[in-house]
Amino acid sequence: MILKPITIVGGGLAGLTLGIALRQRDVPVTLHEAGRYPRHRVCGEFISGHGQQVLRDLGLEKKIYEAGAIEAKTAAFFTTKISGKNFQLPSPALCLSRYHLDHLLAKEFVRLGGELREQSRYQENFTDGIIRATGRRTQAKEDGWRWFGLKVHARNVTLMADLEIHLQPQGYVGLCQLNGGETNICGLFRSRQPVPDLAQTWRDWLQGVPGSELHSRLAKSDFITDTFCSISGLSLSPQLAISHEECSIGDAITMIAPVTGNGMSMAFESAHLATGPMADYSAGKITWQEAWESVTRHCDQHFSRRLRWSARLQKLMFHPGLAGGLIRIGSSCPTLWNRLIAQTR
Repeated sequence: MILKPITIVGGGLAGLTLGIALRQRDVPVTLHEAGRYPRHRVCGEFISGHGQQVLRDLGLEKKIYEAGAIEAKTAAFFTTKISGKNFQLPSPALCLSRYHLDHLLAKEFVRLGGELREQSRYQENFTDGIIRATGRRTQAKEDGWRWFGLKVHARNVTLMADLEIHLQPQGYVGLCQLNGGETNICGLFRSRQPVPDLAQTWRDWLQGVPGSELHSRLAKSDFITDTFCSISGLSLSPQLAISHEECSIGDAITMIAPVTGNGMSMAFESAHLATGPMADYSAGKITWQEAWESVTRHCDQHFSRRLRWSARLQKLMFHPGLAGGLIRIGSSCPTLWNRLIAQTR
């Protein structure tokens, strides 16, 4: 049987995972990636939720551990004035730098016979057999706000929990331990004014308000400056897959609020949901229209509820009084956090 080729535009988590899954079914796949591997990306750098099962099903979990992934079992929330207590996560998250993870997935895709074209910006139309996995869709403003993200690794950071979220007046910063004694520091921020020169001001944003737990925690840290990266023009309003003209997966459909810690998982899950329809199209069992409809329908059914919950949680995080009250309640009732987390999984 001659299989139709599939083209994937975008070599992030979703694109690479779909490419690997299709190559495991002998589908011919070409993947276009505008950058090169390895490289750093703005990301919380931990995998939680159902995405871990996708990696197990693809036989990738062992390789991710071999690449240096470590488990995170506890989490805690903080404001500039309140320190929450640790709580146990429903199941351990896997922490691994995107620098290593993307490189691992790219090598696996090539090992399986996929054609990887790095530094290749796809310029043609999205016709039959072409999937968009290009990451977030840019938007200059959203409800008057400009959203942007920052990421850097640091050494000499002491954590109270394996995963920490520090709420600040203009955003929030997440910390997670990586192997080799490094800590990932990743923040989401918003501004009514044009985004400042982040190459010059990123330390001020990520270190937090003087006097806060975050600021004191990072005061003596050693930032690894060549790991710094930033991204702007973020859109956090939930979008449906059916609303896009192209067959899309991952952040190309929509971004989930980073505070949920579910972004990486959704990338893996959307690739999993697309694998069957794409393989059936390649084998001539269904038309491209049927494959597109199947992917969009399953993604919307799978993600709509958690996107609605994440949008509510995101708004809560930017309401100091409510967020502080929630942290106080969560410190005395840890199961509350896990119930909220379960709604975004």
